[in-house]
Amino acid sequence: MSAAAPNAIDAPRGTWWVRLHHALMPDYNRKAAVYWWLMVAVGAITLVHSAQSVATLPLDALLQILAGGAIAMLAGVFPVRIPRSKNSFAAGEIFIFLLVLLHGPAAAALAAAGEALVGSWRTSKRWTSRIASPTMAALAMFAAGSALQAALAALKARGLLDEGVLLVASMLFAIAYFAMNSVFVTMVIHLKRDERLRLREFWSSFGWVGIVYAGCASVATLLFLTFEKFGVGVLMAAGPIVAMLLTTLHYFFRQQEADEALRKAQAAERESAQLARHLRELRDSEERFHSAFTHASIGMALVSIDGRVLQLNPALSTLLGRDGSEVIGRLFNDFLDPEDASSLAQQFARVVQREVEATAVELRCRHRSGGKVWVALHCGYFSDPKSSEPCLILQAQDIAARRQAEGRLQHIAYHDGLTNLPNRHRFHECLTQAIDRVRIDGRRHFSVIFLDFDRFKLINDSLGHSAGDEFLVKVAHRIRENVRPNDIVARLGGDEFAILTEDIERERYAIALAERLQIALRQPIELNSTEITTSASIGITSSGFGYRTPEEVLRDADIAMYRAKSQGKARYALFDGALHAQVADQLRLEGELRRAIESGQLWLAYQPLYELESGRLSGFEALARWHHPERGLLGPSTFIPIAEESGLIVPITHYVLERACAQLKSWQARDPAMLDLRMQVNVSGLDLTQSAFAGRVARTLLASGVNPAHLTLEITETMLMQRLEHAVDTMARLQELGVGLSVDDFGTGYSSLAYLSRLPINSLKIDRSFVAQLHAGNNNSEIVKAVVTLGTSLGKSVVAEGIETSAQLAQLRALGCRFGQGFYLSHPLAAVNVDALLDALSAAKSDRRHACWSEPAVHAGRKAERLLAAAELIRA
Repeated sequence: MSAAAPNAIDAPRGTWWVRLHHALMPDYNRKAAVYWWLMVAVGAITLVHSAQSVATLPLDALLQILAGGAIAMLAGVFPVRIPRSKNSFAAGEIFIFLLVLLHGPAAAALAAAGEALVGSWRTSKRWTSRIASPTMAALAMFAAGSALQAALAALKARGLLDEGVLLVASMLFAIAYFAMNSVFVTMVIHLKRDERLRLREFWSSFGWVGIVYAGCASVATLLFLTFEKFGVGVLMAAGPIVAMLLTTLHYFFRQQEADEALRKAQAAERESAQLARHLRELRDSEERFHSAFTHASIGMALVSIDGRVLQLNPALSTLLGRDGSEVIGRLFNDFLDPEDASSLAQQFARVVQREVEATAVELRCRHRSGGKVWVALHCGYFSDPKSSEPCLILQAQDIAARRQAEGRLQHIAYHDGLTNLPNRHRFHECLTQAIDRVRIDGRRHFSVIFLDFDRFKLINDSLGHSAGDEFLVKVAHRIRENVRPNDIVARLGGDEFAILTEDIERERYAIALAERLQIALRQPIELNSTEITTSASIGITSSGFGYRTPEEVLRDADIAMYRAKSQGKARYALFDGALHAQVADQLRLEGELRRAIESGQLWLAYQPLYELESGRLSGFEALARWHHPERGLLGPSTFIPIAEESGLIVPITHYVLERACAQLKSWQARDPAMLDLRMQVNVSGLDLTQSAFAGRVARTLLASGVNPAHLTLEITETMLMQRLEHAVDTMARLQELGVGLSVDDFGTGYSSLAYLSRLPINSLKIDRSFVAQLHAGNNNSEIVKAVVTLGTSLGKSVVAEGIETSAQLAQLRALGCRFGQGFYLSHPLAAVNVDALLDALSAAKSDRRHACWSEPAVHAGRKAERLLAAAELIRA
């Protein structure tokens, strides 16, 4: 046994067995050798048995077997090797699998052995491979073929065998044959290496070949089915075709390999050129480095242990603005800023005492001209063999430019790029320091003033963002002019500014400053040759509330600012505990509203709309109500603003739409006279900016069966103008659906007339504030008349809301207003009360042929009677 195989089979030296073993398998151990001989013996027996079985077949079958085997062996001479892979496959498997189907496993075993013999003879010079490969292939083919034959017989006996089942069975047989043959062969290698066979690695390396075998089996099955139908002539024609296709594939893959080889050669050439270039650059870099070190551009000096300069280079002389004779022999500390001298002495001591090998520090050197130069000084221990005493080596690099850049970056990091005021981050730091000072000394006080400009968005939208930026710069300058030098003015973002004032007498100074700022900010500002006036809402809070973080201070100042804005803008408001409680209550109410939507605490009330001239009921406005478990019935003015701020308005609108449309459909179905009843539903600007809103409305109409023309969506004029850019597309899609759109509270917004003629608006609702002040000779009557005239000229319906007196009703009718609603006509009604009203109207119509719907009805309920009485007033 050779040294390469220490576990080889033991046998007397010099016997024929040892010589044969050494000739065939010098590197085989005992397990590998036993396995090889066992597989060869079993495979040989299989071949003998197969030959005997085939010999009994008819002559035409023998000729087919010889032809199939010959083709398989010929294909083994020209295998198809896959590019970028070490593996290949011979297309002879197609004909071997065909022999299995035609003549059984014995014929296929002989063909497989022949093909394996050709393949092993071509790829290996070892007799072990040339002997084992055919026998193992025959054994694997005979075993897999026998299993296939038994399976097909069983399926046929049960009547389950058809062409599809045969195709699947053949593919499974091919995979089984491939797996068995591959395992037989690779086991030799694993046994020689004394390794375990890992199926995962096996399938990762050869799994795709099994798929190829399955494909060959499918082709063989199709040929077999064709042969059964059309005879042997098909096979004779299929052989050359398959050979031609495989030859084409073979040469295509060879061309791919040639192209890949060319690409690799070109890549290698490029890598070689790149490597040569890198080497040249490296040599050049080394030469430059040595040249720079020899002619050092940074200041260098040797100093004694006590800090006296022994030697320095020209760069250090230039850095200090002094000749070498002026420096040598003097203490290096003499050329430093006095504040930095002690720091350098400490660093020298650490190096001298060998606490550290080297140290670095940034300090200021004194130039001969009197200026200060920032340098990065590196100090290390230096031992010169020619010197009897050790010394220190200093390297000084001028970092003045870097220090200036850092100063600029520091300024950028803590200041607003537009106004050059401190930014939010810097303001937080200053506010934190102020809070700490008050905590340490209770006698100190500070106040924070929070400003938000009232019409900044209008400036941006009308004059452009550049004008908005110019506006911010100018108002920042005005604010800065009206505060003390030590007050901190910061821009927090957008049009929000904050002022921190310290060392003041409680809020007195802050209040006086707020009043002074209001006066200064009211002065006109010229932007792009346009003179505008502005104002700010101001919130004030102070240190008296015991703040601990800057976030708490800004939160309360922001709350006070919003209080000022809600009170009419252009004013200031002081923060107090009640404001905080109010905000906390709003937050709590928001959470309760979220749960109310989920638990069904919301319901709808319906306010009737009438034709003012005839008194006819034209429809209803759906109004959301919240039955709070603790606070009782809450109107929309309480929770709708909270819903709009929190985004809860979207599910609320969806709920109102669904309920209102379903209710309208049920009322329309009561009486043919009710078919023209309409429903008006309030939506928010956020709803109109949702791209899916129009689709949701369409689905709601489809589910309820309501005609789109009977639904009108209302949005307030102010909200529409604020979100007009994003709402136009949604409004156009709603118009395509046939849904009406109405502008609520018309006349209270701004710039609406410019859009009124081109927006898909169907109706205008005159705000109740104008209706409430209607009386003869009042200017509001002219406003209402103008709105009615404008709406009529543009083909839009006009609705007056908030009608509370007979005089208002009469004047509206005189002005030509067509529709109206209000407490004088009817309060909002629950659905059950609307049912009573409609019953009364139907009864009144049937009692009197020409009577108005508003005639009282018997036993209709008190609320219905009051409503009918109000409607009777309209008719009269």
